Amino acid sequence: MNKKEVSEIKSLFKRDGGAIDRICGCLIDGEQQIRMTFSDMFLSLSQEEIDKYFEIFRKALSGSLGKNLHSLDYTLDQELSGEGHKRLMQLKATGLKDETVLEEFYKSVAETYHFGESYYVVMIHCNYDVPGRGSDNLDMDDASEEVYEFILCCICPVKLSEAGLCYNTQTNRVEERMRDQWIEAPVNAFLFPAFDDRSSNIHSLLYYTKKTEELHEDFINDCIGGPAPMSFKTQKAVFQEIIEETVGDVVNYDTVCQIQENLTELIEEHKEEPQPFKLQKSDVKKLLQNSGIKEEKLENFEQVYEETAGEDAFFQAANLVEAKSVAVKTPDVTIKVSPQRMDLVQIQLVEGRRCIVIPMEDGVQINGMNVTMEGTNGTD
Repeated sequence: MNKKEVSEIKSLFKRDGGAIDRICGCLIDGEQQIRMTFSDMFLSLSQEEIDKYFEIFRKALSGSLGKNLHSLDYTLDQELSGEGHKRLMQLKATGLKDETVLEEFYKSVAETYHFGESYYVVMIHCNYDVPGRGSDNLDMDDASEEVYEFILCCICPVKLSEAGLCYNTQTNRVEERMRDQWIEAPVNAFLFPAFDDRSSNIHSLLYYTKKTEELHEDFINDCIGGPAPMSFKTQKAVFQEIIEETVGDVVNYDTVCQIQENLTELIEEHKEEPQPFKLQKSDVKKLLQNSGIKEEKLENFEQVYEETAGEDAFFQAANLVEAKSVAVKTPDVTIKVSPQRMDLVQIQLVEGRRCIVIPMEDGVQINGMNVTMEGTNGTD
């Protein structure tokens, strides 16, 4: 799914909520025990409850693609023999009305989602009448092309409110406040099936994680049956490992700078595309070639890539570079520079010592204080 498709589904969760027909869920405690379940027609809820649920559902479709939102594509084997995909298909097909199907899903969540505290699982079933679009790319509400049927499942922490005092208007006294179990914003969620090319795609789902490094792989692999993606930090670490294993020794400074520069250019070239730009195995090899790594070093690249990342693994290009600054570190010094101005930082021999050299122009500050370079060593 791309940004526009995510936004289109997100826009359904507004005041009328007409696309949602059913809501259900359960509460699972820190001991992985199911404490309660419920199932209702969505529009039977009070407007106040509906509005609060809309906040949860919108949050489950927020964040950056490739960092917080991941498209997970099922393999043929996962669809034919995997319990996870079958389970989600049953949930959708029964419209969240079959108690047996729901109970099995709740049990699977409790067994695979390890949180350590209580959490609330809430699901909705929706039927979205997808409006057609004219040549001007504007919606035509009277020209529906299909009904997109989907489920959205959110996992929300349940936290005990803090102890304190409050004013009781009935007794006209300041008293101890009742401590309640608060439902917080979702930390994980999934949308199934995916809404690709503004159409239902049962071969894929959209997965949300609030914290980029807390994907809950067991839940993804064993409950919903999809391939767990590499997290934001893992992508960067694996990419660096591929480079180091390919080169076979320490990568020199100029090569790293060139790789960063080429990545930044690739991201800029593809920034208008609806999907985040991905690097497949062949793209990574081409990147290394264009960054000055010699062909003899790339002879075993395919083997290194497959052993380190996996044959079909890919990287989100934006996850491999620092958008705001690149850090050049020594044991005692850290220098941060804009990715577009890596050329300012050079390695040179000064009086027989290898040094990091940065041109010093006007506008130099130390801890926010403007300073002049006149009279400093190395100047007239």
